[in-house]
Amino acid sequence: MRVFVTGASGWIGSAVVPELIGAGHQVVGLARSDASAAALAEAGAEVRRGTLDDLDTLREAAAESDGVIHLAFKHDIAFSGGFEDAADADRRAIDTFGEALAGSDRPFVIASGTLGLAPGQVATEQDGQASGPVGGHWAAGPAKRLTNAHATVALAVRGVRSSVVRLPPTVHGDGDHGFMATVVSIAREKGVSGYIGDGANRWPAVHRSDAAHLFRLALESAPAGSTLHAIADEGVPIRAVAEVIGRHLGLPVASVSPDDAAGHFTWLAAFLAMDSPVSSAYTRELLGWQPTGPGLLDDLDKGHYFADPSV
Repeated sequence: MRVFVTGASGWIGSAVVPELIGAGHQVVGLARSDASAAALAEAGAEVRRGTLDDLDTLREAAAESDGVIHLAFKHDIAFSGGFEDAADADRRAIDTFGEALAGSDRPFVIASGTLGLAPGQVATEQDGQASGPVGGHWAAGPAKRLTNAHATVALAVRGVRSSVVRLPPTVHGDGDHGFMATVVSIAREKGVSGYIGDGANRWPAVHRSDAAHLFRLALESAPAGSTLHAIADEGVPIRAVAEVIGRHLGLPVASVSPDDAAGHFTWLAAFLAMDSPVSSAYTRELLGWQPTGPGLLDDLDKGHYFADPSV
């Protein structure tokens, strides 16, 4: 297939692109900067210059492609107080792709998230599927992003082979600058590897290579309207994460009270306190996906998260 990929030079996209090319697909990647364009060209992809706000560019690229994988999200504004704006931009892109692909039965795969789907329970692919207003424990921005996933699934009735790949809060690997890298950085700064409360709350996780493989499988064969879970570790206790970090940095491991969590972990506190285990049993059965990369604790133990940032 000729596949248009947004976010193609990002953390996950830069693994998806070689995964697709290695399987014989031709990749066209959206690039908003010279650096992104150079990285895509070096990876063997065709470059399409533009941003997520260039809806005409998105529409034209989708119309010229055999399928679309939408990974771009405005994380820079999402985690600096503008999550709703980021989700709104995401929705405009999804609607644009839906219009371009309607009636074609071509695949359209987007990235979404699992955090907060079924707090305290093991969430499955069937959770979070209600198409009505999203409320409850959901903040406005994340609620909008879940609604965007609903809109993508609904494109199936318009002749789009749409699917949603839900990612865990940590898609880990060498070079990760996301949640795990931030937790390590906070531990180094504070001089203690902390966890909130008793640290028994669990986070699901997946290695970046396994997530990339699932995006390819979704593009190639996911049934229309599918929701998939890119989950290798169903739920890793945050205390276990803190213990590995403390061991590698030579720091004490200690509980941080819920009242002090915001002061210690800043913006990450609300996420780090969540208990959000997730299953991928349905996804594995449906597509034959079997993660082969290291689990989160094993990956942390490899040491690449602990390289001295001053070197």
